[in-house]
This record gives sequence, C-alpha cells and structure tokens, in this order.
Amino acid sequence: MLPFLQFILVVTIIIIAAKVGGYLSVRLGQPAVVGEVLAGLILGPSMLNLLHWPVFSDEHLGETIILLAELGVLILLFIAGLNLHLTDLAKSSKTAVLAGSLGFILTLSMGYILATIFSFEKQQALFIGLILAPTSIGISAQTLMELKMLRSKVGTTLLGTAAIDDILGVLGVSLFLALILGEVTSGLTGVFVILLRMILYLAVASAIGFWLLPKLAQITEKLPISQGLIAFTFVTVLLYAWSAEVVGHLAAIIGAFLAGIFLSRSSLMDKINEEFSPIAFGVFVPIFFVNVGLSANVRQISLEGLFLLGGMTAVVIVSKLISAWIGGRFGGMTHRESLQLGVGMIPRGEVVLIVATVGITEGLISAGVFSAVVVLVILTTLITPPILRGSFFWQKSNRR
Repeated sequence: MLPFLQFILVVTIIIIAAKVGGYLSVRLGQPAVVGEVLAGLILGPSMLNLLHWPVFSDEHLGETIILLAELGVLILLFIAGLNLHLTDLAKSSKTAVLAGSLGFILTLSMGYILATIFSFEKQQALFIGLILAPTSIGISAQTLMELKMLRSKVGTTLLGTAAIDDILGVLGVSLFLALILGEVTSGLTGVFVILLRMILYLAVASAIGFWLLPKLAQITEKLPISQGLIAFTFVTVLLYAWSAEVVGHLAAIIGAFLAGIFLSRSSLMDKINEEFSPIAFGVFVPIFFVNVGLSANVRQISLEGLFLLGGMTAVVIVSKLISAWIGGRFGGMTHRESLQLGVGMIPRGEVVLIVATVGITEGLISAGVFSAVVVLVILTTLITPPILRGSFFWQKSNRR
C-alpha cells in the first residue's frame, strides 16, 4: 500500500477511535479528553500496537502522526488564548507568577530528592527534577472549555500559572545544558543571551499582537480571498509558534497561546472562534490526545521503574497542590479555588516530553526513565480531568 494511503487509513482509525472514546467518556460523566487518551493507549504499543500492523509499512508514519499531534496542541492553545482577554490574565497575574514560580521550584526540589533516593547521580537527579517541573496547559484547558469555566477566576489563573511554569522550565533546562555541557563562563553568557532573546521575543510579539494583528485581521476579512480570515489566523498561529522557539527560545505552545490572546482583542474574535473551532476539535485536537496514548509503552517499565513512576506521580501531585494553594491564598483565592488551581496544574504534557527527549539524546536519562516519564504523562492526563470536573461540579452543587 502506498504511504499516502497508509496515512489516510491511520488518521481515519485515530479520529474514529478518538470520537468513540470521547463519546463513551462523556456518557460516563467524564471529560471527552479522558476517552481520547485511553483510545490512544489502547491503539498504542501497550496493547494493539497500531502503527506496527502489517498494513502500515511506512517507517515515517509515526513521525507524521506526531507532527499532526503537535499541530493539534498549537491550535488547542490558540483557541484557549482566543477565549481569554488580556484583562482576565492581568487580574490573575500576581497569583499566576507566585503559584507558577513556587510550583517550578518545589517540583524541581522534590524531584531532585526523589531521584537521589533512587541512587541517581546529582546531574541526573537535577535533570529529572527539571523534567517533572513543567505543566501541560492543554489538558486542563480542554477540560475547562468543556465545563465552560475557562474564563472563570480559576481558569484564567491556571493558564497564566502554567505559562509561567513552562517558561521557567525551558529556562531551567537551557541553564542546565549551558552549565553542564559547556564551560561555566560561556554557559552563563549563553544563559544571559537566552534570557535576552525571551524578553525580546515577548516584547516584539506583544507589540505586533497588540497593535497590528487585530487591524490585519479586519483588512484580511475585507479582501476578496476565499476564507482569507481563517488562512490569516492559521498563518499567524504558525508564525507565532515558530518564532517562539527559533527567536525566543520558548516552547512553541507559548507562541500559539499568545497569538490567541492578541486576536481575542479583534472585533472578529467570535467569527474566528466559530470558523476555526470545528476543524480544530473535529480533527487536529483529537489526534493530539490520542497521540499522548500512542507514545506510551507500559510494557517497557521494570519493577524499579514502577516504583520510580509512583514516586514521580506523588511528587507532581503534592508539589503542585501545595504551591498552588500557597499562591492562590496569597492571591486572594478561596481554599476551594486554590485547590482547583492545584489540580489543574497536575498534568504533565508536551514540554515534559520535549525535555525528556533532550535528556535521553544527551545521555542524561535511560530508556527506562524515559518510559516512566511517558507513562507519567498518560497517568496525570487521565486522573486530572475527572478530579477537576468533580471539583467544579461539587462547587456548583453547594451553591444550589
């Protein structure tokens, strides 16, 4: 079978599995994302090993699915940003900075201690702490959108906190690699350059987004171009994501999120959301969540790896709950809102996988640790949506 026909078939299977899984999950009272991730886990090497069926002989098929999945998470974060406003984020900035910073430091420290207990060398232990620190914005954002709570106090604070968490994670890994793999002097210089690039990117991207993007959207809408507004929006997401990594040394998802934030100021925001969301949630976003499950292979984890996985899971949950509760309380949140913020910070995701991939490439972690990290992503992805949904449902029930 031709590679293109294999691609068509595998995408068909993935989307059908995602929608069936999402439907069953909703019928059971859970967010659709839980069923979509479980569908990926069933299709992946842990069970059915879809991509290694005889009919799929193209060795690049898995890489193609990963690219589609990465596109899916960019679009998801863009829509999350589109449904927020700068004023919403500004109101929660104090809490977000405090909770995000505390979350990064506490998770890094606890992860380091855990790794030393498992007899890892100091460098490896520190890197494992860095792996565990970043939060996945996508999982909680999808759940909050399903609950129509994205623009609530907890929702806006959560997205801001996760963004701070991820920025610190990227900066921490850059600092680690510069100091460990290079000379100290040049390493510190390199870190300063990276920090300068981050600030420069955020400044330029904000200036363009604040002053230019809404005007360009209006101009494009009036041009005699077929679906010009959607094409402009899609290109904007891609350019912001690309420049975030290449220019700003940030995760691409941060750039996509910023693009959504800035286009939310446009008078065409509702039209962009209405026309962009169907293809996003119909195709690309489900592929992203299924791919999370496809990337895990539970069979590769040894007995020691299971203990490490349990320890990492405990570290992530405890550190994020504590840091979010402290940050939330200092920021004026109630006990319940602070705990909801903590639950939303539990998922590990795309940034964690990127950092783990860097670690295995540089020989800082073993294949066993990498497998445990991938399963951690799956586990936290599965446990968070039901708990988060339950916390908001309980809150609404108590108000009646």
